[in-house]
Amino acid sequence: MTDVKITRALLSVSDKTGLADLGRALARHGVELVSTGGTAKALRDEGLEVRDISDLTGFPEMMDGRVKTLHPKVHGGLLAVRDDAAHMAAAAEHAIGMIDLVIVNLYPFAQTVAKGADRDEVIENIDIGGPSMVRSAAKNHAFVAIVTDPADYGALIAEMDEKAGATTLGLRRRLAATAFAATAAYDATISSWFAFADQQESFPTALSVPLKKGAELRYGENPHQSAALYLPTGPSARGIAQAEQVQGKELSYNNYNDADAALELVSEFRDGPPTVVIVKHANPCGVASADTLIQAYEAALACDSVSAFGGIIAVNRPLDGPTAEAISGIFTEVVAAPAADEAARAVFAKKKNLRLLITGDLPDPARPGLMMKSIAGGMLVQSRDNGRVTRDMLKVVTQRQPTPQELEDCLFAWTVAKHVKSNAIVYAKGGSTAGVGAGQMNRLESARIAAWKAKDAADKAGWAEPRTIGSAVASDAFFPFADGLLAAVEAGATAVIQPGGSIRDAEVIAAADEAGLAMVFTGMRHFRH
Repeated sequence: MTDVKITRALLSVSDKTGLADLGRALARHGVELVSTGGTAKALRDEGLEVRDISDLTGFPEMMDGRVKTLHPKVHGGLLAVRDDAAHMAAAAEHAIGMIDLVIVNLYPFAQTVAKGADRDEVIENIDIGGPSMVRSAAKNHAFVAIVTDPADYGALIAEMDEKAGATTLGLRRRLAATAFAATAAYDATISSWFAFADQQESFPTALSVPLKKGAELRYGENPHQSAALYLPTGPSARGIAQAEQVQGKELSYNNYNDADAALELVSEFRDGPPTVVIVKHANPCGVASADTLIQAYEAALACDSVSAFGGIIAVNRPLDGPTAEAISGIFTEVVAAPAADEAARAVFAKKKNLRLLITGDLPDPARPGLMMKSIAGGMLVQSRDNGRVTRDMLKVVTQRQPTPQELEDCLFAWTVAKHVKSNAIVYAKGGSTAGVGAGQMNRLESARIAAWKAKDAADKAGWAEPRTIGSAVASDAFFPFADGLLAAVEAGATAVIQPGGSIRDAEVIAAADEAGLAMVFTGMRHFRH
């Protein structure tokens, strides 16, 4: 028989959600309620009879509540193996009564950090007794039920009602797994705070990442792969994972990945003019800034209307009806926007499969953080690429100085190139991408592909010439040879922005001078793999 009837429960919670209903349900089954401090008061306020923890242990709560449950009469009652004669003899000898149920959630450490509390208050919100009780009860789940999440109160009450006040081993096992996950995440949050906030370490000796499952996804990158979305348990910057989904079917793994790429890029322009980013397979295929959002969308779409089909769109302004109408002209998987007016929502409501995500404030592209990538047998960790280049950081290396418009186009192209998979080449003109070459094994091919895309876009639009004519070209890393630069010259570029730093810089600069180009070095590389 694996069912255990609950006769005594210990309750100590910081989150009082659902506590009153739970207390009444336990009392209905004749369960003795033992509790501490504020939890005991909340239960008594509901008219329930509660035994103080100090009455159970024979010791008062002391040291500002730091010591109240760390006692053999608590942990003995939790850890005793009920079918072990020696355990039960020891319990009888020392008058230790059994505890069959523990209801505990921990001090609000993460919330205390999030509200900007000082160090002393943060430290005071590190729970000691709570995790100890949770671990004791979870270890002895063969006989003790442990509930750490108010969301599980309903399942507990339902089972007790069905089993005449008892719990099954199946439920206790599930609750124990949840409990150990809760204490692990709690300790990881504390560890992360000490490492990054308190000690200001970049890469601590042990890296703990507290995450909680947000949703299971239909599948991963491919249908034979499984996937889930996990969210930080502590404070985190807003991003695509925190966006509100207004409509549309569930987001897939690829939707999340592509939408994240689009949001990260459009956030680079959060303080700029209306900007639209169109992403396909994590690479931008069209980016444009303009006086209005609809103008920006039309310019971004014109860059590569073929790739835009089935793409992901992110905008840096609240979405309006006319722009939504334009977007709905082709099949689009996801649209992410800081907000959307009623007209825009009404337009998209007709597209039941289109996912509309409301992000609120756009993420800060300069924010710090870590990026992690799993490899066979380990994990690579690096700081976020939050490097940014301003005009005063640029070094002109050619005989010809860039014009103000060329400089503007250079910086626009450079910003986009930062978010293109390497090797990356981006042509831009007048606040819009002209051609994007991504992910090639050599830079020359990226330059040629981007130019070909620009010519194809011009042919489809009926333009007299591709927008690479008179454009600026950005390269995410240095040109190792002059051939990539000469391909850009052939495409019609008149200005170049690149990191510099090649052993053949002099050769590349000489080729730029011979072609009459203006070229600037950033001194910063933006590889993205």
